[in-house]
Amino acid sequence: MLSGFDHSTVMARPWAKAGIRCYCVDLDHPPGETVDGNIIRVGADIRKWNPPAGVTWVFAAFFTPCTHMAASGARWWAGKGLRKLAEAIELVAVSSEMAESLGCPYLIENPIGALSTHWRKPDHKFDPCDYGDPYTKRTCLWTGGGFRMPPKCRVTPTEGSKMHVIPPSADRARKRSVTPSGFAQAVFLANQFNQ
Repeated sequence: MLSGFDHSTVMARPWAKAGIRCYCVDLDHPPGETVDGNIIRVGADIRKWNPPAGVTWVFAAFFTPCTHMAASGARWWAGKGLRKLAEAIELVAVSSEMAESLGCPYLIENPIGALSTHWRKPDHKFDPCDYGDPYTKRTCLWTGGGFRMPPKCRVTPTEGSKMHVIPPSADRARKRSVTPSGFAQAVFLANQFNQ
């Protein structure tokens, strides 16, 4: 299993628990590979990293950075310039190409924003409360390779839109980008035998 732009490793954990080796690639991991059971943290730029050859891939997820594409930050787009947008789109393009090359079900995650304009409309949308995490954060998925969207099991979003109230800090973006654990488990259950 491959999880790109995944510092938290939340998406990989259900797969790892099931005995599947998981590669979590993120620039914020220590350089090289750090093995923790079935989770291998790869500190690398995904544009320069090659998945191991001779591996049968069962699933891939890419959580491409949204800083320069999310609609929530649209008021700052003009000041960021075209290069920031171009880099963000390049990361999505690399993810899409890599996902297709692996020959397995995959998802590319990003919030509502510029990606729908510059690529295509998302295949699915969800809120974490749709999968048991009691908060809202509208999220889009671009999928392929036979990906199966899990059935929803909605809970009341008692924590509201908690991502908007995370105070400014050096790791605010990282905290906002952690994959909801209920969604990760639901995706695993829906796609584990999808081969």
